[in-house]
Amino acid sequence: RANRLAHHLIALGVRPDQPVGICVERSAAMVVGLLAILKAGGAYLPLDPAYPSQRLRQVLVDAAPQLLLCDVAGRAALGAEVLTDVIAVDLETATPVWGERPPSDPEPRTLGLTSRHLAYVIYTSGSTGTPKGVQNEHRAVINRLIWMQKAYALNTADVVLQKTPFSFDVSAWEFFWTLLEGATLVLAVPGVHKDPDALVNLIIGQRITTAHFVPSMLASFMNTKGVDRCTSLQRLVCSGEALSASLTQKVRCVLPWTGLHNLYGPTEAAIDVTGWNCPADFNGSVVPIGRPISNTRVYLLDGHGEPVPCGAVGELYIGGAGVARGYLNRPELTAERFIASPFVEGDRLYRTGDLARYLPDGNLEFLGRNDDQVKIRGYRIEPGEIAARLGEHAFVREAVVVARQNRAGDRHLIAYVVCAPEAQSDGLDGPELANTLRAYLSARLPDYMVPSAFMPLAELPLTVNGKLDRKALPAPADDAYARAAYEAPQGAVETALAEIWAELLGLERVGRHDHFFELGGHSLLAVQVSSRLSQAVGVELPLSTLFARPVLGDLAASIVEVLSRSGPQHLPAIVAVSRQAPLELSFAQQRLWFLAQLDKDSTRYHIALGWRLRGRLDRAAWRRSLDQLYARHEALRSVFVDAEEDPRVEILPPGTGLPVLEHDLRERPDAAAALVALCAEEACMPFD
Repeated sequence: RANRLAHHLIALGVRPDQPVGICVERSAAMVVGLLAILKAGGAYLPLDPAYPSQRLRQVLVDAAPQLLLCDVAGRAALGAEVLTDVIAVDLETATPVWGERPPSDPEPRTLGLTSRHLAYVIYTSGSTGTPKGVQNEHRAVINRLIWMQKAYALNTADVVLQKTPFSFDVSAWEFFWTLLEGATLVLAVPGVHKDPDALVNLIIGQRITTAHFVPSMLASFMNTKGVDRCTSLQRLVCSGEALSASLTQKVRCVLPWTGLHNLYGPTEAAIDVTGWNCPADFNGSVVPIGRPISNTRVYLLDGHGEPVPCGAVGELYIGGAGVARGYLNRPELTAERFIASPFVEGDRLYRTGDLARYLPDGNLEFLGRNDDQVKIRGYRIEPGEIAARLGEHAFVREAVVVARQNRAGDRHLIAYVVCAPEAQSDGLDGPELANTLRAYLSARLPDYMVPSAFMPLAELPLTVNGKLDRKALPAPADDAYARAAYEAPQGAVETALAEIWAELLGLERVGRHDHFFELGGHSLLAVQVSSRLSQAVGVELPLSTLFARPVLGDLAASIVEVLSRSGPQHLPAIVAVSRQAPLELSFAQQRLWFLAQLDKDSTRYHIALGWRLRGRLDRAAWRRSLDQLYARHEALRSVFVDAEEDPRVEILPPGTGLPVLEHDLRERPDAAAALVALCAEEACMPFD
């Protein structure tokens, strides 16, 4: 099918370096379309039908493709007016016009195609308010895919999950690495990539061996019921945002049979440029982004372009085969970000704007950005682009957008606006202004780029130098969020639901007419809502219900309906059992016991902490405190017995007290070094 379509595209005039738009939902037709564009020698230009029409049109105007592949969803997203300006090829027709074309592979040489021609053009958020198209060549993508095969050895028995939207470059390895190696590609149904429960079922049902997650989605996935039954998973690949040590340790604990790989790379260098494989016994506090992949060079440079020493912070520059050609139709920006290498003659470096440092073992640690660009839930966002769109509204005189944590600790976008006289004369209050501006941006930007709150200010705070004083921007008030007029929740279910929303969204109060997503909710928080509901009212509510009925009162009505049909799903009461005889192991204890038999010297479940106490220590009070804790918590007094046959738990009497080992270093000249050595020895000592 791809070959026949490729011959048709060639007949329509597709040539090397020519962008060909493709606006389709995730499907087999999407794969056929991508392959056909590449086989025809063109560069695919992905257009996500989930994006607003204005955003898609903005990309089309800039890239100016002459050809566009689409399906029903793509036609609806683009609109009939856009389709009249290009040659539109429908991928879903029952009798395609290319059905009689040759089934053979087009010959690249006859097309004049070389490894230096473009493979794809992917648009990213732009700091100036305009998205920019990154041009990546075949040689860069192929270099990355060959490295991945050498690193992870995919074979024909593997099954790879394709769930990343194709407007993100991670999708390129999901598609092409899988097909190059003859493995099986499983396409997630549109929308499933946001639903952890559905992903668990898909991974189990299709025996998925390899999957990609951004860390924020991985956290939700790891908290999903049944994730430990994903026994087929051999490789979890992470990229897109920083991977935390706590999440890494959780993956190693819950999915110990699964390899975890942390990769790093901007769109401007084909897919990824560094990689790190997590060891099975990882217990560190820093998750590196690893070392450069094949034929790739990474430099950490200071403000003068000089390399920084090990441990010092520098800006990350990328050289070698993976560096993109530059930005489409943006020669000035290309010249600014892609520079000649002072280290390798003829090489080019991409200046990432990311900060990093070398760890003692030679791996790189990612430390964040040196500009305003942010990543939220894996999405790379230029706040300046959002502010530019806001500035086009008649009600806005000035605008700035920042990312900050709400009271619940969730990171989201906040827009601060200085209103124009038109808004002031209309007498718009906080919620009305937020509703107006949110609706305006929703028609022009993807959902992940629409701020959660819109905070009106009389003036933007400035420093003495006349620059924006970001530290002086106030936390958004509750009325800065897009919401209906407040009406108190009614009934027990609405009240419980409002409390859950308020806690997760970091708000003082939530009304019965409030909209979850307009208050700053997103798919990851929706998973937590579902989990809290199960605990609060005893109802397992599908995630799709929250997406379908995001207004609090409507969602509560759905819950009441479920309760009326089946009643609360009560768990059996917890009844105390006798402590006079050994007890059966809990599920968690069974698991720990089993893993301990495999590796008796493991310290993977240790959490080693150290405190330096200053002042006079009341040792007797300290010991009594420890003994009280030891007596109160049976888990601290539980030991395994009858280990040879059927292990049981025996709870030791509380009167024995917690054993404490003390070392007196007061007379030792090497006390400081001895203290460090003792702490390290204690942290690594196996636990019996």
